Amino acid sequence: MVSLENPLVQKVCNLYEKISSLESLKPSKDVDMLLTHLVATCTSPNPIDVTKLCTRIQEIRANLIKLCGEAEGHLESHFSSILGSFEKPLDHLSLFPYYNNYLHLSQLEFNILSKHCPNLPTKVAFVGSGPLPLTSIVLASFHLTSTYFHNYDVDPSANSMASKLVASDPDLLKRMVFHTTNIMDVTDELKEFEVVFLAALVGIDREEKVRVIDHLAKYMAPGATLVVRSAHGARAFLYPIVDPCDLQGFEVLSVFHPTDDVINSVVIARMHPTLQPIQCLQQPLLSPF
Repeated sequence: MVSLENPLVQKVCNLYEKISSLESLKPSKDVDMLLTHLVATCTSPNPIDVTKLCTRIQEIRANLIKLCGEAEGHLESHFSSILGSFEKPLDHLSLFPYYNNYLHLSQLEFNILSKHCPNLPTKVAFVGSGPLPLTSIVLASFHLTSTYFHNYDVDPSANSMASKLVASDPDLLKRMVFHTTNIMDVTDELKEFEVVFLAALVGIDREEKVRVIDHLAKYMAPGATLVVRSAHGARAFLYPIVDPCDLQGFEVLSVFHPTDDVINSVVIARMHPTLQPIQCLQQPLLSPF
């Protein structure tokens, strides 16, 4: 059992107290400083297993993930608004402080996808695209340059901001579609996609995440690929964990845990409706590239 005596846990809990006491999580000097410190703390090498945290620290972790999700939403909206003020927003994406992280993560996901999907997809869905859909933009611009991307988000203002970012690019304007809907209301349409990406913050707790995954398993086409973002080690203070046993109906092909500035783990699974239920493993499956 991991308790407050653990130095990393102490540091995370101290940062949680400061972050949770802020009046607003919109970008500001204090918010930026605390979140930068938190990310640096959680991406430093540490073998901590958050599933073994005591009950009190588990509660703090769950609350911290929600706070980070809220702050991330504000940050993306803030920079989407800034980028949208330019005549050609896509020429200024590097203004976003985590743009390089998205470049690295998208490259990683493309490399793993290419290993397991020899034929590049013609149609991709991204669930939880938000106001700053950098994964779709980066993949469409540099890796999947003829693929059509259907971006799903429940927030109409997020989709409005996102649409504005690609409006000045004739190619992306043609290949990027934005749907304002809850993915739980999307059914047979999911069969059209060879690959579905599930954003890390869609399903903020395990129960909600599993409901979304089960829904995708019900409607995705046999043989289609699901890309799920997860977290491992101390990074799980920032994002929810997706265990391979949460992917019922899918054949887990690869789980990759980063050790650099990339925060999210990447889980790749193939839709397999006749697959037997997956048993939870004590140790996560690890298969880089």
